[in-house]
Amino acid sequence: MTSLQLGPLEVETPVVLAPMAGITNAAYRRLCAEQGAGLYVCEMITSRGLVERDEHTLDMLAFDPAEKVRSVQLYGTDPAYVGKATEILCAEHGVAHVDLNFGCPVPKVTRKGGGGALPWKRGLLGEILTAAVTAAAPYGVPVTMKTRKGIDEDHLTYLDAGRIAEETGVAAIALHGRTVAQAYSGRADWDAIGELAAAVDIPVLGNGDVWEASDALRMVEQTGAAGVVVGRGCLGRPWLFRDLAAAFAGEQVATLPTLGEVAAMMRRHAELLSELMGEERGCREFRKHVSWYLKGFAAGGDLRRDLGLIDSLATLDRLLAELDATEPFPVAALGTPRGRQGSPRRVVLPEGWLDDADGAGLGLAEETGETSGG
Repeated sequence: MTSLQLGPLEVETPVVLAPMAGITNAAYRRLCAEQGAGLYVCEMITSRGLVERDEHTLDMLAFDPAEKVRSVQLYGTDPAYVGKATEILCAEHGVAHVDLNFGCPVPKVTRKGGGGALPWKRGLLGEILTAAVTAAAPYGVPVTMKTRKGIDEDHLTYLDAGRIAEETGVAAIALHGRTVAQAYSGRADWDAIGELAAAVDIPVLGNGDVWEASDALRMVEQTGAAGVVVGRGCLGRPWLFRDLAAAFAGEQVATLPTLGEVAAMMRRHAELLSELMGEERGCREFRKHVSWYLKGFAAGGDLRRDLGLIDSLATLDRLLAELDATEPFPVAALGTPRGRQGSPRRVVLPEGWLDDADGAGLGLAEETGETSGG
């Protein structure tokens, strides 16, 4: 398969690491990039937080020295803030790719008209995209967007979003084949991805239920997508990017590491987090990854619990040494969902949000703090 072209930016392998809050920091991006090729996107940051130089937001804008292509996802509901934030990323942080999030299903985001709720307001969507594309243009930086099928099955937005993206000069659009109401539950609708790919001339990236490299190839073949976005499928499995790079190069590869090899990857991950944040905080951050790495393995409950409480690399080394390094990879865990799934839910929206799809949605409050991805 050919590379992915995002404006002037060429991505060798058509695979994008989805930004995930608290996960895709510089350490995890480095870990994944060591395994394969692709585009690795920073955790989502808020436009207003960046414009107002919020300390937490700036802390999230950390890049590894080995990170050749800096990619950041922005969240925002105000065209002025999004435009200014895009300019700051390009001018001050050397960012080579800006993605805009219109897919987040988190209630605190949708209740303010943000994330996956925003594309319902076609006018506002166009204004935000135009502001970002205009701000990035002098720097030759491509702007892309990520969205969902719609708010729910009765309020679908993806085809309009694709048309508006193309009209405003967006370089590509990624579609998560679920509605906001579905969140991460149920199955992703790949037919919708195919429908969008047929409707626009810009590249469409498919997202949803890519658990193995074979899923990525099947999605591209079935939908005509130009590439895939991988989120939960790589949790506890950074080597998935090795399989993806091989698969798109025409090779048949399915990495099945022994528990000893997984333990080595866990150690590398914790080490990179410690280099980024300091050992104590890095080890605390690593705790959330333990259950994903050990999914399907026979490691005992007490050992899992202790690994989930580590406070130093020395403690991690001692506990990893207790694992059976020869235990084979649990093939039963292949092709199964990872991370949160949840269940369908009612979408929380601003009052009267659905009354007018062409409105600009003015007066929305801009978030400054941390939000999740889509």
